[in-house]
Amino acid sequence: MAVKVLIPTALQKFTNDQATIECAANNVTELLDSLETSCPGIKGRLCDEQGKPRRFLNFYVNSEDIRFLEGTETALQDGDEVSIVPAVAGG
Repeated sequence: MAVKVLIPTALQKFTNDQATIECAANNVTELLDSLETSCPGIKGRLCDEQGKPRRFLNFYVNSEDIRFLEGTETALQDGDEVSIVPAVAGG
């Protein structure tokens, strides 16, 4: 099952400067593990010590925030698009 992952510029050093990566995963947790396999070191930037997504990163599946879905257990389908978006603060 192919899922397209949109990688923010700040993390593209882990993906050989690729803005998109294709991964196989049934849910977001598996996607994070798949990303780590193909791009070593990236999971440490995406997840905290407990393996949960870092607070300053937002994950979207087909434009839906996973916090309002099933979190990291959100199911993925073939052709889904997952966006990793750093939180922006300011005033």
